[in-house]
Amino acid sequence: MSKINKKTSCERGMFTEIKRDFSLNKAVYLMFVPVLIYYVLFHYLPMYGTIIAFKDFSPRLGFIDSPWVGFDHFVKFFTRPTFFQVLKNTLRISLSSLVFGFPAPIILALLINEMRSKTYSRIVQNVTYMPHFISMVIVCGMIKTFTADTGIINDIIQFFGGERISLLGEPKLFTPIYVISGIWQEIGWGSIIYLAAIIGVDDSLYEAATIDGAGRWKQTIHVTLPGIATTVTVMLVLRIGSLLGVGYEKIILLYNDATLNTADVISTYVYRKGLLELDWGFSTAVGLFNSIVNCIFLFAANYTSRKLNETSLW
Repeated sequence: MSKINKKTSCERGMFTEIKRDFSLNKAVYLMFVPVLIYYVLFHYLPMYGTIIAFKDFSPRLGFIDSPWVGFDHFVKFFTRPTFFQVLKNTLRISLSSLVFGFPAPIILALLINEMRSKTYSRIVQNVTYMPHFISMVIVCGMIKTFTADTGIINDIIQFFGGERISLLGEPKLFTPIYVISGIWQEIGWGSIIYLAAIIGVDDSLYEAATIDGAGRWKQTIHVTLPGIATTVTVMLVLRIGSLLGVGYEKIILLYNDATLNTADVISTYVYRKGLLELDWGFSTAVGLFNSIVNCIFLFAANYTSRKLNETSLW
């Protein structure tokens, strides 16, 4: 009986605390309402539709009345030759973006932090931020123009004695083009969070390092990087959690029949099967597999991070 009373009192105390916090931060809660509505409408409610991954879905019959097929769609995907191909392509593009793209904004933030001229640093920030706001269609159009056999990149290749080729027509060059263009587009925007973390590093640590005779390089290694290590770890865990989440938009705009074998990833495969071939149940099963694997990666990365340096998302 005492346990029940204690539990009830705890619940009342928690409710009182929540009510008190709400009264003190009404504006913050009101600002959160649109975000909550967005996630409920576009992220949680659509999860109901994942049941068609286990059904032979027909729009005429609907979600409920379509016949169940169990794991047939998953078995069909795993036993197809395209499974290993799209999985390999997804991992290759995603890992390349992680290895080369993830450190890029960190390096840019460190370089901007070392600039003495505030005016010049603001110019650099604005110039590097701008590609993020350019439409993906325009970016891909620029990439196609620059990499065409008559484009500026081939002008440079020819100047150094090379031959003109359509770079996007070469399967082995698709991943480098995708990764490099992605770095160019997102390096400035991605550096914002690291610049904010660098600003939060205690100035007294730099003063102590200067007194000990440390130059700017050693201050960066022994003060700045440890100061932003938590931010870097959290961002890395989030990035690993979306390892198979290569978006379809850019790849669809760039790939062609010549590069399909190296450019086709899980998301573009889902797009073709679901929207072009109208195989909704199968495409949903593939998308669900992708989400589950990403979730496993996220939990594994978070667990590893917590064990190694006691920094984690939860």
